Amino acid sequence: METAKAAGVRRSATGFAASVLRAVAAAILAGGMLGACMVVAPSSAWAADAEQAVQDAEVEISADGDAARMEGCDFAVEGFECSRTGSARDIDGLSYGYTYRLSGTDRVAIVNTADYAVLFIPRTVADEFGIEDEGSSQVQEIKTYLAALDENFSTGVNPLASQEEWKVLIADAEGTEGASLAVGDVVFTFGREISEGRFYVTIEGPDDTFDVKSEVRPSQMDSGLLVPAEGAVIAQKGGPLEQVGEFLSSMDYSPLWVTLKTCGVAIVFVFFLGLAAAYFTLRISKRAQDIFDTIFTIPMVLPPTVCGFLLLSALGRNTAFGRFFQEIGFPLVFSWQATVLAAVVVAFPLMYRSARGAFESLDPNMLDAARTLGWSNGRIFLRLMLPLAWSSIASGTVLAFARALGEFGCTLFLAGNQLGSTRTIPIAIYFEWMNGNTEATWFWTIVLLVFSFLVILFINLWSRHTTRYRQKSSHEGRSPKPRRNGTRGGGRRRSAKGLREDSAGSADVLGEGVA
Repeated sequence: METAKAAGVRRSATGFAASVLRAVAAAILAGGMLGACMVVAPSSAWAADAEQAVQDAEVEISADGDAARMEGCDFAVEGFECSRTGSARDIDGLSYGYTYRLSGTDRVAIVNTADYAVLFIPRTVADEFGIEDEGSSQVQEIKTYLAALDENFSTGVNPLASQEEWKVLIADAEGTEGASLAVGDVVFTFGREISEGRFYVTIEGPDDTFDVKSEVRPSQMDSGLLVPAEGAVIAQKGGPLEQVGEFLSSMDYSPLWVTLKTCGVAIVFVFFLGLAAAYFTLRISKRAQDIFDTIFTIPMVLPPTVCGFLLLSALGRNTAFGRFFQEIGFPLVFSWQATVLAAVVVAFPLMYRSARGAFESLDPNMLDAARTLGWSNGRIFLRLMLPLAWSSIASGTVLAFARALGEFGCTLFLAGNQLGSTRTIPIAIYFEWMNGNTEATWFWTIVLLVFSFLVILFINLWSRHTTRYRQKSSHEGRSPKPRRNGTRGGGRRRSAKGLREDSAGSADVLGEGVA
């Protein structure tokens, strides 16, 4: 009995010891895996901490999203800017790979790519705030600041807070060459003064055939000024009405004025060119009509970007035609004139089709009768064709104006995106969204929706008015047909009874006359 009990105790002790050993082994294995993760990817842990810091609202961000302050930090960030699109276009005839505009060389800047982020800290800024190297705590605080501010602008792109691998450059960016950091075959240069007073961040490959956009895949460039924390101004959010008033007062309304000015000038050209083209096609042979009708209508079915590319190829500065207008001070590309030209090309087919359809619906016998009365073709057009077709012409004009108002692809291709000159509302919507300015994007979207609603409402009311006018004129101008002997048709259909009564009456009259 004792022996059995002892054996049971030994088995229990052995099982307990085995359980303890398994628990210790599991703890050692988990600790080893954790240590390996910390060694292999320390920046992953920072990314998680940065995301948690943003979620826990440890970073106080201003109402307009361009400044931030963090408790316990000696510095804050002001003047934050986010550029979600760069440019691969040559500058002054030279290629610099992929470029972003930088407001100044005293700004902390970061380029976020698909695989890593490159952080630049000017040496003067590092000395001012005691930043010694990339492992210092201040660098981690800068990362947290930029990640928190970038969160408001990173819709649709790779957010900075989720970036795991970081490269840090602390250098002096004075001079025209800026400060550079090589990551493999790619060179990042910050504060490069390509033209006088204009600084850039450039991303260049080993040669000109290297496609930075597809190989490096930069998603955005953020920058900001480091200032002492006690001097930072963090604007607080007011009430809804105050926020709306502040937003409207800070808006740049130049896209609205550029759009209205462009559409106002373009619709004048579209109106007269559409009427002239419609009248011209009616006076040529059927075979020629088919050819010219195709030419006049093709911009309506081509993608706007194709129209823009064709116009740029024909009117660019590399062509004799384009150089001529450039020399006389009236450039037809990348200027306000280019926005008008793009609007005319894309809106012209709507005006032309509306005018031609209206002219073709007129009674040709009426036009021939006017000619027999000695009217000239010009008088017939002005005094007869235009008044009769005016309702359709007015609708076509309004539709053409709406089409010019919403033009995007051809304008961007031919005129570019120059604030105050060629940036129309559709272009502003695209670039505001690309830069993360959702409020401005919604504002311009609502403006276009209101314009579109008013255009469609005007067309519907105009069509109803002209329809009622025609129906009223038709009823007032129609002479009622007489009813004879209870029959219709003004005597055209006569019943047998009616014919007999008329014959009898005629006979009586004739008999009385003979008597």
